Amino acid sequence: MRKQFKKTVMELSQTDERLVLVFGDVSVYLFNDFSVKYPERFFNLGICENTIISTSAGLSSQGFHPIAHTIAPFITERSYEQIKLDLCYNKFGAAIVSCGASFDYAWDGATHHSYTDLAILRMLPGMEVIQPGSIHEFDVLFRSRYASGSPVYYRLSDHPHNLVMDVVFGKGVVIKDSAAPVTIMTAGPLLGNVVLACEDLTVNIVYFHTIKPIDAELIERYKHTKIIVVHDAFGLYEAITSVAGVSALYHGIPDEFCCWYGTLEEIRKKIGLDSASIRSFIEQNQRAGGE
Repeated sequence: MRKQFKKTVMELSQTDERLVLVFGDVSVYLFNDFSVKYPERFFNLGICENTIISTSAGLSSQGFHPIAHTIAPFITERSYEQIKLDLCYNKFGAAIVSCGASFDYAWDGATHHSYTDLAILRMLPGMEVIQPGSIHEFDVLFRSRYASGSPVYYRLSDHPHNLVMDVVFGKGVVIKDSAAPVTIMTAGPLLGNVVLACEDLTVNIVYFHTIKPIDAELIERYKHTKIIVVHDAFGLYEAITSVAGVSALYHGIPDEFCCWYGTLEEIRKKIGLDSASIRSFIEQNQRAGGE
């Protein structure tokens, strides 16, 4: 998704002179063309994530459209207080764009894993939280909200799904409606595994690229069914079950640190988020529901 991030930003920068980049020594070479063309609008602040957010807030206060970018756990968990106070409390807009979602940096261990970012940021007043699952979704959603005047978080992944769909900020997507008593709800790149797991199962599949604001109206359409949330992070389940009258099962991140090393696919299999494990969990709960 980072290549699409660059392409989208380069196109927007041609007509938006207020667009500025504030980076943390990540993706700097990828954006070399931008830094050469617009040196006065490119700031690489190094490994100073709190300063990246505070600087972005200051730029926003002066009418700029800052884009803050570095690795997910550093720009969210490490900089939570700055996002809370400098951006959200002051109602300053900025686009926070991360990379390294969940276990994209599986081989670098817990310091580089990120699965709480969506959950903690959705709790902040005024914050918008987006988890695009494909490069198309990122392009559409970034263009629609980066200069909205609100603080917006975009969670990028190096492992997007390849499904094509129309997306609108704040609106979920019905991927499959079988008028079934079981509904699978998911978000982000994991949709690919979910669709494969459910290929010949009689279930509904509902997909969210926007975690906050969550599409409550769509969730309510399926609250009479047995809802199973399949997600490789925290945040989606909490958003779905915040809708009045909705309860759900969660299949996703275990309550333990991931202390195994390998690839993203290997970690997903270890914690039960490969397509075979997802299918097994759904089938077990279909039987438990009398199906």
